[in-house]
Amino acid sequence: MHPAVALTVFPVIFIGELPDKTMFASLVMASRGHPRAVWVGSAAAFVVHVAIATTIGVGLFKVLPARLLDLVVAALFLGGAVYSWREGVRDEGALIEREVASHHRVATTAFIVIFIAEWGDLTQILIANLAAKYQEPFWVALGSLAALWAVCGLAVTAGQGVLQRLPMHVVRRVTAAILALLGAFSIWEAIHT
Repeated sequence: MHPAVALTVFPVIFIGELPDKTMFASLVMASRGHPRAVWVGSAAAFVVHVAIATTIGVGLFKVLPARLLDLVVAALFLGGAVYSWREGVRDEGALIEREVASHHRVATTAFIVIFIAEWGDLTQILIANLAAKYQEPFWVALGSLAALWAVCGLAVTAGQGVLQRLPMHVVRRVTAAILALLGAFSIWEAIHT
């Protein structure tokens, strides 16, 4: 089941990251600097955050009993669903705009912006939850990184076109629905194990 964990994690993180502020930050930075440099800086920041999140998630599993952990994971998923639904109602206003000159400065700026923006972010919490749930930190990290890198790639290449065709509130509400289903499934697992 190990590779299946990565395949299960990918769509959850991908959809969760689509309406995220880091996607917008990447999109704006790519409009001001070289898209590849933005992606490289962002990708490096995601590596650090995924390592932190999977470590925290596996640590939770060692401390909490399995049934309690399932309930904690369910609560966090449901909390993420509520948060995502509420954000779907709000208007995304402020985007991070920075003027950068060189590829190195673009990559460094992207790393710093994404590194700071991801602290306590919904996807970081989801990654910790999934690492706790599956107890497969490598596969959770692999699926998560692939999803985060894919969203960032989308943002720096075709993000504006996607957002013109699919309203942000729809993306956020789809995310909320998926998180609610994951929360309900975690509650079901807690009750039946």
